Amino acid sequence: MSLRKKPPGMPSLAPSLMRHLLAWTLGALLGVWATFVAVAYRTGLHEADELTDGHLASVASLLQTQRMSEFLPTPGTAVALGRHSDLKAHDYQQSLSIVIWDAAGRVLARTGEAPTPPFTVAEGFETLALGQPAAPWRAFSRWDNPGHERKVTVLLSLAERDDLAEDIAEQVAWPGMWLLPVVALVLVAAIRRGLMPLRELTRQVHLLDIHRDTVLSAPPHEEFQEVVQSLNTLIERYNAALARERELASEVAHELRTPLSSLGLHAATLRGPLSPAEREDALRRVEQDAARAANVLADLLTLARASRAELAEAAQPLDLSELVRRVVAEYGQSAWQSGHELSVEAPASLPVQGHPVLIELALRNLIDNALAHTPRGTSVQIIVEGSPPAIELRDNGRALARRGQTGVAGRNLGLGLGHQVVRRVAAVHGGSFESVDPVDGEDLRCDRMVLGPATGG
Repeated sequence: MSLRKKPPGMPSLAPSLMRHLLAWTLGALLGVWATFVAVAYRTGLHEADELTDGHLASVASLLQTQRMSEFLPTPGTAVALGRHSDLKAHDYQQSLSIVIWDAAGRVLARTGEAPTPPFTVAEGFETLALGQPAAPWRAFSRWDNPGHERKVTVLLSLAERDDLAEDIAEQVAWPGMWLLPVVALVLVAAIRRGLMPLRELTRQVHLLDIHRDTVLSAPPHEEFQEVVQSLNTLIERYNAALARERELASEVAHELRTPLSSLGLHAATLRGPLSPAEREDALRRVEQDAARAANVLADLLTLARASRAELAEAAQPLDLSELVRRVVAEYGQSAWQSGHELSVEAPASLPVQGHPVLIELALRNLIDNALAHTPRGTSVQIIVEGSPPAIELRDNGRALARRGQTGVAGRNLGLGLGHQVVRRVAAVHGGSFESVDPVDGEDLRCDRMVLGPATGG
């Protein structure tokens, strides 16, 4: 899949983390703010209702402390407590109406615009429909004492009370309305400032040259540490892969130089006058050189597979003893045909962490090398060890060759690429590979691949 760059001047259609954070943050802020304003408005209405009810009760209690004679009408005067309801000294001053009765139900005094309520109004708070047409009034009534000598009713227009309640509610909710854009702007600035380390890291990644041995500098924030570490690990693996490819190319060129040169030489020889025996020998040599080149290419594919597996496959639990026994059993027929004796010495079980495909590739390289480069009658022993886990391959091919056995003259290093595969697999598992000759004073050759610390068994 190819990644095409955005043409200059064209707006980006890719999702933006900045816009994503702003959308969620401002959306959450708007939701919380709307809830706050709604609760504040309802609270303002409720508190205004409570305030006016308290005001009604306070006025009634104040009037009940006055003497009875102060409410009796004087001849020639109006029966009223005051005629100045139109004079308001404060925005929250309410136009109260007051009616005072004696025990017989006669009106001793009244003031305000409210129609006179029925004398039978019960004590306490009540909403009354008074006048023509009927309008709602909030009323509070109370007798002065258990003897019921004087009854006081204080009234307030419900419309005036609702206007006051809405005014108070708006005063409570309004600061939240104009604070919302202020807080939103502050949040936008804070998010932009908070994302500066991410933008700096993005700039570093954009300027990164993966062909150089460079690393990213992590911002001093915990959330970026693992991301930067993963990127640096990826860069290291990429550089290591490039180094392996260069090494592999060098190895392949070195290994193929000889068989290809020999192949060309013998092919040229076939063009000249040759006897049938010489022609047959030249053809045999061409076949040998072609087979050797094919083996080099096979090792090349194996080595490339090992490199990919190192990067892509995760280690998994496996039984090393079981894997070795299975692979060696598959070589039984080949060993019998080549006149070799294969044996395995391993514990009943040896659990390890590793890549079973890679370990099998390495073991097959060692066994193929032993069967191909030792004379008939050679005894090949595969030993599995733990702490640390290791696979050791021993053979007595050198001793047989020295005693005059026919066949190849003992196993040497074999194909360099084959051993590179084994060495690479051992390195993937945190181990090592070495070839030792002789072993413990015996005329044996030993290849030992260490795979790292044991996990049990």
